[in-house]
Amino acid sequence: MITVNNLSFNFGGQLLFKDVNLKFTPGNCYGVIGANGAGKSTFLRILCRELEPTKGEVIIPDTVRMSVLKQNHFEFDDYTVLDTVIMGNERLYSIMKEKDALYMKEDFSEEDGIRASELEGEFAELNGWEAESDVSKLIQGLGLTDDLLYEQMVNLKESEKVKVLLAQALFGNPDIILLDEPTNGLDIDAITWLEDFLSDYFGTVLVVSHDRHFLNDVCTNIVDIDFTGIKMYVGNYEFWYESSQLIQRMIKQQNKKNEEKIKELQSFISRFSANKSKSRQATSRRKLLDKLTVEELPASSRRYPFIGFDMDREAGKDILTVTDLSKSENGVSLFKNISFTVQKGDKIALLGNEMSITALLKVLMEESEPDSGSFKWGISITKSYFPKDNIDYFDGCRDSILDWMRRYSKDQTETYLRGFLGRMLFSGDSIFKPVNVLSGGEKARCMFSRMMLFGSNFLLLDQPTNHLDLESITAVNNGLSDFKGNILFYSHDYETINTVANRIIEIKEDGIYDYSGTYEEYIQYKKEKNLI
Repeated sequence: MITVNNLSFNFGGQLLFKDVNLKFTPGNCYGVIGANGAGKSTFLRILCRELEPTKGEVIIPDTVRMSVLKQNHFEFDDYTVLDTVIMGNERLYSIMKEKDALYMKEDFSEEDGIRASELEGEFAELNGWEAESDVSKLIQGLGLTDDLLYEQMVNLKESEKVKVLLAQALFGNPDIILLDEPTNGLDIDAITWLEDFLSDYFGTVLVVSHDRHFLNDVCTNIVDIDFTGIKMYVGNYEFWYESSQLIQRMIKQQNKKNEEKIKELQSFISRFSANKSKSRQATSRRKLLDKLTVEELPASSRRYPFIGFDMDREAGKDILTVTDLSKSENGVSLFKNISFTVQKGDKIALLGNEMSITALLKVLMEESEPDSGSFKWGISITKSYFPKDNIDYFDGCRDSILDWMRRYSKDQTETYLRGFLGRMLFSGDSIFKPVNVLSGGEKARCMFSRMMLFGSNFLLLDQPTNHLDLESITAVNNGLSDFKGNILFYSHDYETINTVANRIIEIKEDGIYDYSGTYEEYIQYKKEKNLI
């Protein structure tokens, strides 16, 4: 258990949160959410005693072992994968090293023998004899192979290091696990394995994540950092989001039939608590939801950008035809003999190798030449493109956000542009900020603004949710879902893929899998066909 009493924290003169009183109990997974800069990672660092609070205390029993996902991917470069993972249990690792040192002594004394016996007893209590087997199970679950166990960390790829450090945080059944963005850099299979692991975990888990599907699948509670406070709510992220939106509408309409809004909220609570498919909720949690009152639902200061795409013209019958398209780079084949036809209304999610998909989208946007094959766009098609790398749009450009947007707008008036940018959360003097100093999230919002101004009927997007906070990811998801035209996109965000796409194209080494349906349906189809 973790008990937080009267906690406050100031950083650089800014108050992040104050008077926080919370309890985190075993058997629950707590999703920590909040706007960028709200203090999510800071809160975890206070819990693991890496930071001292300005006021208050964090109480964790001395007998409890806490494990934290490390963020420094170079910290263990001098160690093997096996040692790195076992270091997740510091006491076990220190026992192993002390044992090894004792047994290597040439003048092994009677006193050494007594100490070795003590160490062996503690080693057995900590399941030391199963340590290598446990490490193997963890890294295989995350998609790595056994032959990496004795490989030096320095020799691993970045994606492999991410998985090893996650295995380290999970190793040895810690009582408390703190995870800051654990799904970053993981493939879908590894994320699914992690969801299963955490859903059945006996201990206390706190996780910061921008992955809504992950938060929905594993979280029993949401811990919301907002209004310089931290509050805990029963339920997963979807329940928190839907109820917070209802509360906001109720607040805005305080003078308009409040009783009806309260009835709507109570109906929502009842409907959600009865729906087992929303998350893997325990019976006790559903009972808590049943008892929830309107006053206990969240109100939020979050601001969501408006992302919506209107078409200037409808697409005709012919959309896009791709025939035997191939592309290689530096002698490595990226895709080979790809053929497909896009029909009106298709919203296609691309799966597969990241480099291959980026190369395909660049070819379709005529930014790169294919090695062979051809593609043909319909005569009525107008395109908007969200590239993975937007450096060419911003680097070296000293234009303000306002002037940068003016390049792409038919309406050049400042009044129109200010209104448009305001909906994208650029307001006041922020519109005069030079675009070359914007953050990744701000640049992404500029690129979406640019796309919206084009009025295109076909959208191509390469990892559109990168660098975005939960609010912006939700806005992107909603905008793409509501779009009436065609979409071809690649994303790591499970929820976006599953709710936007009605067709899946997975790029393989020798061609494609082409499936009509949602992402979840495609995964189920592959399982039934033993393709995964």
